[in-house]
Amino acid sequence: MSLAGDSRVHDLIRRALDEDIGTGDVTTLSLVPQGLQGKAAILSRGSYVVAGLDVAAAVFAKVDASLRCRCAVTDGAEVSPDAVLMTIEGPVRGILTAERTALNFLQRMTGIATRTRQFVERVRPFGTKILDTRKTTPTLRVLEKYAVECGGGTNHRMGLYDWVLIKDNHRNLWKANGAAHLAEAVATARKRFPGIPVEVEVECAEDLMAALQAKPEWIMLDNMTPEAMRRCVDLCAGRCQLEASGGVTLDTVAAIAATGVHAISVGGLTHSAPSADLSLELV
Repeated sequence: MSLAGDSRVHDLIRRALDEDIGTGDVTTLSLVPQGLQGKAAILSRGSYVVAGLDVAAAVFAKVDASLRCRCAVTDGAEVSPDAVLMTIEGPVRGILTAERTALNFLQRMTGIATRTRQFVERVRPFGTKILDTRKTTPTLRVLEKYAVECGGGTNHRMGLYDWVLIKDNHRNLWKANGAAHLAEAVATARKRFPGIPVEVEVECAEDLMAALQAKPEWIMLDNMTPEAMRRCVDLCAGRCQLEASGGVTLDTVAAIAATGVHAISVGGLTHSAPSADLSLELV
């Protein structure tokens, strides 16, 4: 995924700046002389995986096109405390007005990339993919999923439009309408939206066997114990891709990966990752 030229990102930046600046940065306009030139650096206060540098640079450019940003690292890089991530040169008024919005994006995205890398490292010996989910901050999904990629994770569906995921509510409604066989549900989805992957959520081995008859591309093992997942892996015997989901933590993810599933989805990558501690200092 690339953010370069993405109109959604520029719209997010515009709205974020409107929210923060409003009718004007009254503190900076009061105390900083017009035309004063300076330089600032964005510093890391901890050990992180960086994400969002281009977004932060775009914020500064949106506030003042004459500001010059230079990135000292790249997205996906690991940095230690006191590392310089970016320098900004030009009118000090522009630097200070853009500071908080730029940091908000960069801190949030870096926090997600860092949390993702922690999960990725835990499952590296097993070759298991770490997937994100749709549990993202409303309107910020494109940024948060990009940050997951920077951390080494893999994007699952971007929204409801690019992946069929038949969950328990869908299955119950399907049965209530008199079409009980899951294979019919999968066939109907494929006919209606050809070329889009189909995944079926199951909660036990019996559901897995029914789902396998429907031949979806993916089956999600929802809230199962590692023992139950291992049995499902054996029963599946490579006939489709298996995704584990539900309550996954850093303490449990390695045991889940050891069951042989192909991927593990983690909502906490985006909904619970702490923001990174970054700061902007005038130099």
